[in-house]
Amino acid sequence: MLARGLLLWALAVSAGVEQGEVDFQPPASEMRVPELFRLEAEVFPFELDEVVRAPGCVVSQLRFPSPIVTPDPENNLVHGEYFVPTGRAGPHPAVVVLHILGSDFPLSRYMAARLADRGVAALFLKLPYYGERRPGGGGPGPVPRRFLSSDIERTVRSMRQGVCDVRRGLRWLAARPEVDASRLGVTGISLGGIVSSLVAAVDPEVQTGVFLLAGGDLPQILWGMPEAAGFRETWRRSGRTLQDLRCLTAPFDPITYADGLRGKRLLMIAGKIDEVVPPLSTHALWEAAGRPPILWYDCGHYSAAGYLLPGIRATVEFLAPPEIQAHTPSSPP
Repeated sequence: MLARGLLLWALAVSAGVEQGEVDFQPPASEMRVPELFRLEAEVFPFELDEVVRAPGCVVSQLRFPSPIVTPDPENNLVHGEYFVPTGRAGPHPAVVVLHILGSDFPLSRYMAARLADRGVAALFLKLPYYGERRPGGGGPGPVPRRFLSSDIERTVRSMRQGVCDVRRGLRWLAARPEVDASRLGVTGISLGGIVSSLVAAVDPEVQTGVFLLAGGDLPQILWGMPEAAGFRETWRRSGRTLQDLRCLTAPFDPITYADGLRGKRLLMIAGKIDEVVPPLSTHALWEAAGRPPILWYDCGHYSAAGYLLPGIRATVEFLAPPEIQAHTPSSPP
């Protein structure tokens, strides 16, 4: 069980705004986390600003500093939205929800709201260089300041920062009185699915996860995805190869740490003709993770839009308390 951070409540500053600090003291299990993603003992502040009371949940905006400092001040403040169930006795299991590459935030909000409906405290977090974290105008120079760009070194740095941000978000959740710190999970779609699978692999306190349209073999995904055409050309012109990319990205590939997924309660959801995260990449992660339950839909990455609602329903049912029976895995395509 996660050693709960000591939550230091501040005096009320203004109506609807909660300011406080979490005193994170790493449990012994933190030494099992790869050094790239390890969190140090630290007191970090947060602000929680209630924005709406909806049927079944309260939604608040959350802000806390990233444990990784970049040259872009906007990117160093993590923004999230916290969906807390109402009308159900706690403490609740809690899940971090991550968004897609195209930053379709309403989709993540919908998933978080459905989780709250089923008694799960859901924290939707925005990854590095998304939303309020993106410097105005994309920043100077030919390479825009985005999570995924032709600057592959910045991309892998963003992957590291994203994992550490999610891990700090999980520590924040564990310190909440309404959360059961022994029942923490992660979920995400596409980019969010890849990051959440990496978090689940390296974080020994995460017990459950659902990864939609995600996979391993990160260099093959980056090399083949349509959005990476410019990057591939720049990479080749510099004299570098796919093998060079493998060496660079191995420390950020979920397969590198997939032993950490074995024995956890997981569900994977994938497209049989996915052109961005190829079925071979999904299959590789599925094998490395110990063959958890998996659902295959008859779709590609972009045509998955018509399957996302059933995918979200399956995700919510899997993560909702009380524990439900896992889906029976289908055979790989």
